[in-house]
Amino acid sequence: MEMELTPAHRYWRWNILLVTYGGYAGYYLCRKVFSIVKPVLHETLSLDYNQLADIWTAFLVAYMLGQFVTTFLGRRFSAKMLLVGGLGLSIVVNAIFGFTNNYWTFLVFMIFNGFLQATGWPASVGAVAHWIRPGERGLVMGIWSTSHVVGTMIVKGSAGYLLAIAGWQWSFWGASLVAFCFWLLLAWRHHDRPEEVGLPPLVEDRPGEGRDIRKQAPGEEDGMGLADYLRVIFHPVVLTMGLAYLGVKFLRYAMDSWIPTFLVVLGLDAANASYYSAIFDICGVFPAIIAGWALDRIFRGNWALLSLTAAAGMAIGFFVAAFYPVSPLAVALSFGLIGFMIYGPETILSGAASVQVAGEKNGLAVAGVVNGLGSIGPIIQEKVIGWIMNHDPSGGMHNVNLLGMGISTALVVFMAITVWRGARVRQG
Repeated sequence: MEMELTPAHRYWRWNILLVTYGGYAGYYLCRKVFSIVKPVLHETLSLDYNQLADIWTAFLVAYMLGQFVTTFLGRRFSAKMLLVGGLGLSIVVNAIFGFTNNYWTFLVFMIFNGFLQATGWPASVGAVAHWIRPGERGLVMGIWSTSHVVGTMIVKGSAGYLLAIAGWQWSFWGASLVAFCFWLLLAWRHHDRPEEVGLPPLVEDRPGEGRDIRKQAPGEEDGMGLADYLRVIFHPVVLTMGLAYLGVKFLRYAMDSWIPTFLVVLGLDAANASYYSAIFDICGVFPAIIAGWALDRIFRGNWALLSLTAAAGMAIGFFVAAFYPVSPLAVALSFGLIGFMIYGPETILSGAASVQVAGEKNGLAVAGVVNGLGSIGPIIQEKVIGWIMNHDPSGGMHNVNLLGMGISTALVVFMAITVWRGARVRQG
C-alpha cells in the first residue's frame, strides 16, 4: 500500500517538482547557446568546424567525467547543495562566454562549464526521488523529465531572437538572466525530503524489493564507500543501461548540436535555423511523458523493451531524413520524427529506470553512472560529425543521417538481446 498524499504533501510536492523542473531547464539555458551560435562563430571569429567541434568535445569530456564525480559527491552532500552550487556557477560561466572572442578562451571556460553542468541531472533525480511514490514513478518522472526539452526550446527561442536583433553575445547574456530567475526559485523553495518540512516520508525504504541493485551498506545512511561505489559502476544492469544510453545520447546530441548547422547549409539564416531546429525538441515533449506512462502501465517496468520499440522508430526517422530532404522545413520535420522516438528512452533510462533498479537512496548514484557512461556518446559524435562536416559540408548531413540509421539499428539488436536475457532470468 502506498501512502496517501495529504494536502501538505501535495502542496510541497508541487513546489519541489516545479522548482527542480525550472532548475534543470536553467542548466540547459547555460549549455545550449553555443550550438545555436556555432554558424555565427564560424563566420565572425573564423573558427572552422573542427575547432567548434573541439570546443564542444572539451565540454562533453568534462561533463562525462563530472558525472562520476557528482555521483560520488552526491552521497556526501545534499542534492540541493549540488543543484544550487552547480547551476549558480554555470550561470556565471555562461555570462562570461558573451565576452569571449577566441578559440582558447572558449575552450577553457567550456571545460569549467562541463564539470558544473554535470551536477545537474544526478542531483535533480536525487532531489525528487523521495517525493515520488513507486507506483507513479514512471509517469511523474516522465513528465518532470521534459524539463531539459523545455529548457532547450526556451533557449532556442530566446537565444535565436537575441541573435537576430542584438548579436551572439546577447544570446549568452539573455540565457544567463533567465536561468538566474530559475536559480532563485530553486534556492528558495526546494527541500530534498518531506521530513525537512515536517512531513512524514512518502517513500518507505524496503531493501531489495523490486530492485536489481540493493542497498550496498545496510545501516550506513550517510555515505557510500569506494568499494560500494565501484560495485554500482560495474553492476551488469548499470553497464547495460549505460551502453544503451550511450547510443541514445550519441544520436540526441548529434541532432541537438548540429541541426542548426545542417539547416544553415541547406540555405536558412542562423536565426531561422534556430527556430526550425526547435521542432526536434517540441516533438520530444509528449513522447517523454508517454514513455513514463507506458513504463508503468504497458511495459511493466521493462525499460529494455521500451527502448527497443523507440529505437526501431529512430531508424525509420533517420531513413526518412536521409533519403527525402525535400526542403529545410521537410528536413526539420524529419528530425522531429527522430526526436519523437529519442526522447522517451533518453528520459527513462537515466531517470525513472535508474531509481527503479536501485531504489531511492542509490538512484542518484545509478543515474550519475548511467549518464556518465552515456555521455561518452556525445563526445564521440562531436568529433565524428565535425570531421564529416568539415570534409563535405553539402553531403555531410546525408552521411550523418545514414550513421544515425545504423546506430539505431544496432540499438534495436542490443535491446532485443537484453530483453531476451531478462526473460530467461525471470523464467528461472
